[in-house]
Amino acid sequence: MSKRRKSPDSQSAPKRKKLRDVFVARPFAGLVDEPEWIALRELVPAASAPLRLVPDLVERHGERPVTVATVLPMAMPALVKADGRILIGLQRQVQSGDVSRDLAVAILAALETEPGGTVAVPALPEPGPRLQDILVDGPLEVTMHDGFEFWLDGDAGEDPNVKASLERANASIYPTARLSAAPAAYWSRVPEKAHVRWVLPDDEDRALDALARLSAAGTLPLSAPSGQTRFAGMFRAHGLLVPVWDLPREPEAEAWEAPLADFAKRYAETLAATEPLTSAERRARQGLLGRQLTLR
Repeated sequence: MSKRRKSPDSQSAPKRKKLRDVFVARPFAGLVDEPEWIALRELVPAASAPLRLVPDLVERHGERPVTVATVLPMAMPALVKADGRILIGLQRQVQSGDVSRDLAVAILAALETEPGGTVAVPALPEPGPRLQDILVDGPLEVTMHDGFEFWLDGDAGEDPNVKASLERANASIYPTARLSAAPAAYWSRVPEKAHVRWVLPDDEDRALDALARLSAAGTLPLSAPSGQTRFAGMFRAHGLLVPVWDLPREPEAEAWEAPLADFAKRYAETLAATEPLTSAERRARQGLLGRQLTLR
């Protein structure tokens, strides 16, 4: 039997490099504001914060202002303005298992893009620098927005695709306020009720033990300035826990600063406990796990 010969084209065609996705459970670990990065990615509809690039990138590309935004038009990963400013989108359509690498490659691709040009970002980037490698780390200076008009620049609002995306995004925004009683804590109002959600900064197991102790003691709900509050459960987002409280639609966010500050104090004191959980606390822990929803 004669062997089949490969065609000349198949012999000369370069082999396609296979990329393997890697899952990173805590992609923002090591950043000073890890909980805030998670909150902006998972909880907040419209916000932005400036970023500082490491000196090596500034030397190579100049002083290019870079801003991270919760979401960009059509959920794009990056946008380069006509004046050279760069916007990076946290909430995007295509992503790999390492969000930090995704965001870093979007920043690096934007730096190589001419002002006003379209940024080409691979769906599955090769191994390389992450946010922790390319940013001067520090607290995020978050600006909350009532809408997404900060996307626009000059006549960009005349682009029908951008206009349609802007209208859809603005229509989806629900009132949200950043609380000062605890880092990465946000109040929001949805049609029927309001919520407080707080991204806890601590190791997941320690945080869960502390919440279990508070639950067994009956001190898990927020004290209510008016109406009834309820501990609704918690999210697990990028390796950290996010407790959620259901609140009445009124009053506004400011009224929940003191109740959250009281809870944050109880939580910190409970987190310091080192003795084993009691049987009641172990049952409370299992109950909390049963009400947990994993976002990422």
